[in-house]
Amino acid sequence: MNIALWIVQGLLAAMFVMAGLMKLFQSKEKLARLTWTARQSVGMIKFIGLSEFLIGLGLILPQLTRILLILTPIAAIALCLIMVLAAIDHFKNKEMKEIGINLFVMALAAFVVYGRF
Repeated sequence: MNIALWIVQGLLAAMFVMAGLMKLFQSKEKLARLTWTARQSVGMIKFIGLSEFLIGLGLILPQLTRILLILTPIAAIALCLIMVLAAIDHFKNKEMKEIGINLFVMALAAFVVYGRF
């Protein structure tokens, strides 16, 4: 179980650290391929990027350093919340394909919550 948790945490951490950095440092125009960015302000996109970056770090660093281990499941809970909010936004805008991705990522994060609590 521990190996599976590490694999899932590593994948989620890599995804969200990279996605967060992309949203933090690319312009809104470069992020236009993401349909939801057209509906959001630059400040909201940067906030989401910072949140994703910190969650990505929180999924892996506490376990690596063995310091404040409780932060890993808390980061996974935060990721679940972001995925719920993203799915609601996609549902409102009839972007059904993206909802499946949100639910899959949320299931992976819920596995980390279950395994690390």
